[in-house]
Amino acid sequence: MSKSRFRPFAGRRWLGWLLPLALASLAALALYAVHLDRVIRAKFEGQRWALPARVFARPLELYAGAPLGVARVVEALERLGYQRGEPVGAGSYTVRGPRLVVYTRGFQFWDGAEPPRKVQIRFDGGQIASLSSADGDLPLLRLDPEFIGGFYPASNEDRLLVRLAEVPPLLVQALLALEDRDFYRHHGVSPRAIMRALWADVRAGGVVQGGSTLTQQLVKNYFLTADRTLWRKLTEAIMAVLLETHYTKDDILESYLNEVFLGQVGSRAVHGVAQGAMLYFGRPLGELDTGQLALLAGMVQAPSYYNPRRYPERALARRNLALRVLGEQGVLTPEQVAAEQAKPLRVPERSSLSMARYPAFLDLVRRQLQRDYPEDVLRNDGLRIFATMDPAVQAAAEAAVGEQGEALARQRKLPDLQMAAVAADVATGEVLALVGDRDVRFDGYNRALDARRQIGSLAKPATYLAALSEPARFNLATPLDDLRMSVRLPTGQSWQPRNAGDDYAGRIPLLRGLAESRNSATVALGLQVGLPNVLKTLRALGVTRDLPEVPAVMLGAVELTPFEVTRMYLTLAAGGFRLHLRAIHAVTDKDGKPLASYPLSVEQKLDPAAVFLVNTALQEVVRNGTARGLGRVLPGLNVAGKTGTTNDSRDSWFAGFTGNTVAAVWVGMDDNRETGLYGASGAMRIWADLIGRLPAVPLTLAEPPGIHWVQAPDGPWLPAAQCPGGFGLPVLDGGVPPGAVSCDGAALPPPPDRSDDSWRWLRRLF
Repeated sequence: MSKSRFRPFAGRRWLGWLLPLALASLAALALYAVHLDRVIRAKFEGQRWALPARVFARPLELYAGAPLGVARVVEALERLGYQRGEPVGAGSYTVRGPRLVVYTRGFQFWDGAEPPRKVQIRFDGGQIASLSSADGDLPLLRLDPEFIGGFYPASNEDRLLVRLAEVPPLLVQALLALEDRDFYRHHGVSPRAIMRALWADVRAGGVVQGGSTLTQQLVKNYFLTADRTLWRKLTEAIMAVLLETHYTKDDILESYLNEVFLGQVGSRAVHGVAQGAMLYFGRPLGELDTGQLALLAGMVQAPSYYNPRRYPERALARRNLALRVLGEQGVLTPEQVAAEQAKPLRVPERSSLSMARYPAFLDLVRRQLQRDYPEDVLRNDGLRIFATMDPAVQAAAEAAVGEQGEALARQRKLPDLQMAAVAADVATGEVLALVGDRDVRFDGYNRALDARRQIGSLAKPATYLAALSEPARFNLATPLDDLRMSVRLPTGQSWQPRNAGDDYAGRIPLLRGLAESRNSATVALGLQVGLPNVLKTLRALGVTRDLPEVPAVMLGAVELTPFEVTRMYLTLAAGGFRLHLRAIHAVTDKDGKPLASYPLSVEQKLDPAAVFLVNTALQEVVRNGTARGLGRVLPGLNVAGKTGTTNDSRDSWFAGFTGNTVAAVWVGMDDNRETGLYGASGAMRIWADLIGRLPAVPLTLAEPPGIHWVQAPDGPWLPAAQCPGGFGLPVLDGGVPPGAVSCDGAALPPPPDRSDDSWRWLRRLF
């Protein structure tokens, strides 16, 4: 009896304690919800994602007269992921004899938009004859540029943003059918989906289906961790409801489509359906067909498990399930479902988003960008960078380095033999290709930009250019003494330059001294010109490093990188005008608004007439000098170039140019060991292979004012169509050799008075 009397009292005490606790919990939960609401709105209404900077290659420009055949254009289209077949939509093409019909993709360039259109390209042999579209003839067509890499956020996430209106409706329908059928009916959390998932799990005896809505999945991926705790699930549900309170279903769906994880490229996570399309199919999202869209939607549940490259059977089954569900919902007809399920996956073997496709070139782009943009902007603001790399030239450089480099390493039994190559456009200074390692995909030490090596005979043109800039004293026929010599240095020591093979020719013309790369003749000439003038000429050619003030610099005792050597020879190729080597055309923001451009920069640094004489001599290097083997490999191109070899064959170099491309190649060992390779037997082989793969333009030197073609009594002779017999010699005003006769019969200026040459020589000795 007493017990029954006290039970109501104990219950009231328990209720009195529980009610405040519940109210306090509800208040705490409300405060927590307010905090979560602030978190959602602050992050969701700002910049939602850190977007990588995306780098694009130089677009292929097509126009009547362009030296491009059908095969080269098709190669470019294949590299861009165009599909061969009837061109009924963007990203497709077909070949019809000497004609190519292409349905191009639209693209927003830095200087305007290129619309998608169907174009007919007619070829005549190895060049384009005409371009036309439905609107008539086209003067110029730019294909969409190849994506070549990016600079990624600290989170190492890669994504390409897409608006909901740009997403194919079939993908959205498949995604909702598989992941959240009630998406447009629930308010962030779906009790029906939870109960359906629980029932499926009970029947299966394990976890086989989730009950999370797309909104909950977005909250988990965007705001939370993947921890499977009750608190995390409660937080997820609250945030999902709050998210749906503030934003429309379309806003949430669009964010989900850009956030969803779809795979991995090395250490880089790929997010969003747009980048997922590029990862698995190498094509923009809008170009995927029904089966590909179904597979992409099906992979959302478990991208690694359904990876079509690693587990094609799983991926095929998942795609077919997605197609069947679309059929059940009436989106596809039974015939369409059967037809699509009968098709293979059609997934390329390699991803277009593979890691470090062009690591050395991207390194150059980054270095040039860092002058204008801080690192966090490069990694987070989604800049679009239009680079100068020409995919065809880069492919040629990589093939030449890979194939010839492997052959050289095998022949010389030097497995660690290394090399680097740089190629640029003669007319603009745009860097077209850059390779920094024999393994062209190696993302590390970039020898093209960082390997400072002695350049050997590549420095010799500076001495000859300094001399020929004084036409009253020197011309291509000026006799030089190619003899053993000893040079007294300011330190009191003696320096004895030696010719290769200890071979000396005695009295030779200046032209032969450069063509045959004779050390003693070069030093003899340099001592007459004066070392300060040689150093000044090297700087005018583009050498910015400190130069040692010693006579050995005339023979290449100066350390430069392949990139710096390319800059030197670009100045020669441009006729004495300095063009800055640049790797970037322009930069825009993520929406295509122009931010910066990098226009052509030209400065006259040297006398074009003197440069013309040196370039004529560099052509003789290839015809009859140390690079004469190149003339046989590349006939008709009239290449100008120079071999370079350092002491004990530690470095092999070749630098030269055609009518449209200048390139430099280095071969050697990182530890500076001997290689046994000369310039002609090592680097020149790679250079020749590179140029031989390109539609190179023959080099025709433009004659500046002040050049006369003569026939001198003692030679030397060069091919000259304007001279009797087809041979002559170019000279400058005031630099006509004694006894020379003009090729065109015009009067020549009198030869300079050299009566005091011997006295000048004696004065220089003391």
